[in-house]
Amino acid sequence: MPYRKCGKWGLKLPAISLGFWHNFGDHDDLDEGRRIMHRAFDRGITHFDFANNYGPPYGSAERNCGQILKKDFTSHRDELLIASKAGHDMWAGPYGEWGSRKYLLASLDQSLARLQLDYVDIFYSHRPDPDTPLEETMSALATAVNSGKALYAGISKYPLPMLKEAVAILKDMGVFTLIYQPPYNILSRGVEKAGILDYLHQEGIGCTVFSPLAQGMLTEKYLTRIPEGSRAARSDGFLTTDQVEQFRPQIQGLHSIAQERGEPLHHLALNWTRHHPAVTSTLVGARTVAQLDDLLDSLESPPLTAAHLAAINEIAPPTDKGE
Repeated sequence: MPYRKCGKWGLKLPAISLGFWHNFGDHDDLDEGRRIMHRAFDRGITHFDFANNYGPPYGSAERNCGQILKKDFTSHRDELLIASKAGHDMWAGPYGEWGSRKYLLASLDQSLARLQLDYVDIFYSHRPDPDTPLEETMSALATAVNSGKALYAGISKYPLPMLKEAVAILKDMGVFTLIYQPPYNILSRGVEKAGILDYLHQEGIGCTVFSPLAQGMLTEKYLTRIPEGSRAARSDGFLTTDQVEQFRPQIQGLHSIAQERGEPLHHLALNWTRHHPAVTSTLVGARTVAQLDDLLDSLESPPLTAAHLAAINEIAPPTDKGE
């Protein structure tokens, strides 16, 4: 497993990190989840990425994995980098989402209880709050760090002007911004187009990207059709039939590049996410150990050349499109 410095800071992250958004909730196979965590650690994934509302239901990923962490990983705590976030809907009432001090610090305490940890390594503001002053939200992150409940502060999905302001506010409070987390893949290059990646690189802030496979579009699954039972075929997911149909020409073109390189499309997509020097690590999710192994095997692919990158840009140039 290669490790990269998190921006200019001393912390290093694995090239691929494990995300817990799905697959570790109450409706999932937790025996397989435990095996996934073991395999990830054995293959060099030292970074586990949570949020308060991961599951489903909300909180269940942290609670379930907290039991596994306590039982199996206590002696390895100092080898692990564990992150959590707060910002999205979590509990009922006026204090259960967004960016107030009350919500963020209460959520952090709840996350620590579920994870059965004394601290997390990174605590993120998960999304910008249009109705709360940035000073209040950033003060909560500073309090989390200064209290020892988090070692580092992170920011996720903030637009560039707000990100710059948040970084400056934290700096004035004596806390540096370690890392930023956006969606980023070949079909969703908004953070690149907006100049966020260039800003992060310039400022020495790390970057962990999620949704590297565009909800599964950057796999062979949707090359010619929408399979029954797939994400795009379901009405309750983040991927729609229209999105797949819109991007199919690009998917097929990228698949041709992957074939020329002798690798599957999803390996090409994973490796591409780290072509920008600002990107520290790519978050992946896995339902099985075999799927995790396959994702990690992408690290064995040959490097992307300038010609490959130019061909990819020709097929899918940077746009303002989101996740």
